[in-house]
Amino acid sequence: MNETEILALLKKYQNNTLSDADRDKLDAWYLHKASTTNTQLSEYELEDSYQHLKSKLPLQQETRVISLWPRIAVAASIVLLLGTGIFYFTTPKEQTIQVAAKQQDIAPGGNRGILTLSNGKQIVLSSISAQDTIANEGEKQEVTIKMNADGVITYVINPDAAASKEDVNSFNTLSTPTGGQYNIVLADGTKVYLNAVSSVKYPTQFNGNQRIVELEGEAYFEVAKDKSKPFIVKSGSQSIEVLGTHFNVHAYNNEAVVKTTLLEGSVAVTYKNQKAVLKPGQQSNVAENSNKIAIREVDTEAAVAWKNGRFKFDNADLKSVMKQLERWYGIKVEYRGDVSDVRFNGGTFRNKNLSEVLKVLELSNIKFKVEGKTIIVYP
Repeated sequence: MNETEILALLKKYQNNTLSDADRDKLDAWYLHKASTTNTQLSEYELEDSYQHLKSKLPLQQETRVISLWPRIAVAASIVLLLGTGIFYFTTPKEQTIQVAAKQQDIAPGGNRGILTLSNGKQIVLSSISAQDTIANEGEKQEVTIKMNADGVITYVINPDAAASKEDVNSFNTLSTPTGGQYNIVLADGTKVYLNAVSSVKYPTQFNGNQRIVELEGEAYFEVAKDKSKPFIVKSGSQSIEVLGTHFNVHAYNNEAVVKTTLLEGSVAVTYKNQKAVLKPGQQSNVAENSNKIAIREVDTEAAVAWKNGRFKFDNADLKSVMKQLERWYGIKVEYRGDVSDVRFNGGTFRNKNLSEVLKVLELSNIKFKVEGKTIIVYP
């Protein structure tokens, strides 16, 4: 029972239109909270109060309900402030019990990123508006870094000042915080979509015979085709080699398995002297405690749902789902009980507030209690 429902019950009481069931519920709430302490109540606490007293008190007996309400009426005067969403019980001892407005919901993440230049300068991308030129890189300023109207970072090579293959590459790093994601187009035309709490390090232009980038976290790559220069993604002990293709890499340091999902083309995954070639629709899994590359067929839409603004779960375990929410909403998750066997299918949109996402997950008979930025999970 939330604050809106409490206010509705109090208004019915004022108008003398309460049903017996409504009286039971308001009795339970008042006895458990209003007669003891001054406290702010969340919707979870209000519901707990009702359920607790319903099990402890014989409120279903009509005689108890009838005798209780005169005492409440004498002990408290009810003041409704419907415009502000606050109400008070004022006792003869001047004690005031306030129910605060419902806890503020937790908003989703958005486009937030930090660009670190080769000289160490950092640019907070979310704090600047679209502009033609953000910075220039290289001894001869042969690379111009721009931001387009959609906030995408692009690298443009000045053909009149282009470096030779022998010149040393200068590197930039794009990183995202908790609740952030960002898109970038590298100098060769490769598009990189970076998920929350991730970073990608790359040269400002690709000299030499390979195009090498380093990833921590999760990113989706649409690699520009260039048969003369293989594109290589390094993440920990794993490397992925491609010529031109679309794939997703999930390589967070706090997760045991690195997952590479192929949507289009072909990639070769190398890990601890093992090598495997993926076909579209396949995903490789590698773990530090194993020397093998495991390959399986997967729902590729689930793997890249984050890029398309969705959460999509394909038989996902609860803890992996909650890690996604931690990174996107900036929350901390605590578990009370065994939830190892809980799996999810389906999904929702990433632009929703956290409460709406939790409602979807609760359809799998999991309970959540929100305490500030901490989410407590009950089986």
